[in-house]
Amino acid sequence: MTTATAPSTAAERKSDRPVYKVTFTKVLRSEWGKFLSLRSSLIALGLAQVLLLAVGLIAAAVYTPGGEGGQPEIEDGAVGLALTGVTFAELALGVLGVLIAAGEYSSGTIRSTLAAVPKRLPVLWAKVLFFGVIAQGAAMGGILMTFQIGEMILKDDALAMSLTDDGVLRSLVGASLYLGLVGVWGVALGTLLRSTAGGIAVLVGILLVLPGLAGLLPESIRDDVTPYLPNNAGQAVMHLHQASDSLAPWAGLAVFAGWVALTLAGAAYRLARTDA
Repeated sequence: MTTATAPSTAAERKSDRPVYKVTFTKVLRSEWGKFLSLRSSLIALGLAQVLLLAVGLIAAAVYTPGGEGGQPEIEDGAVGLALTGVTFAELALGVLGVLIAAGEYSSGTIRSTLAAVPKRLPVLWAKVLFFGVIAQGAAMGGILMTFQIGEMILKDDALAMSLTDDGVLRSLVGASLYLGLVGVWGVALGTLLRSTAGGIAVLVGILLVLPGLAGLLPESIRDDVTPYLPNNAGQAVMHLHQASDSLAPWAGLAVFAGWVALTLAGAAYRLARTDA
């Protein structure tokens, strides 16, 4: 006499399946994988470093102080020359940040991303964290290299400085933090606007065009407004000597971080509340 084996229940069959849990570490790893899979990402990141190095070293090599045919004295000395390329690097990093976020909306891959991460917001925080760290690290490496090589070029010049001089390390580290925040701002704008062209246009307009337009304001208003514009506030931390109409170094960086946080809040709200 044989006994029949009862068929497995649905619950038992279900328990045999592996359970996959979405964690922030896994989301972060997936964003890193997507970043490395695009050749354009690495090219843009390398371009930011090349611009920092090339523009800074060219400025140091061709600089001729005072005298007939010479250039005006640079108030921040070797630091000012080393950071000449920051304006170009911020565009490269900011645009790359926009592409990282808005590119998924343009290609439609954002639907797959949000299907894998239903809570949505971890996707934004992962993009912000990994790209902020990458952008700041790449900027720090490029800035230090530019300053050290520039120091050798200016060795016998009155502008020459070293990392141990008062305020030098703060200016260089502050510049890298500013560039890292620009990259994060690009991610926030790309997520908020969901358009590559729109995100880049707003980024360039605010960083480069808005300060010039602010110069058209009446003097009584201009002096109270211009220090708080994103570009002016963020770059205050880069200067060794602060102008009378400029914010203090870390206060300026905090104001710029506030602009970034405000944009991130808008991006998070839209990501959580509206469909992709």
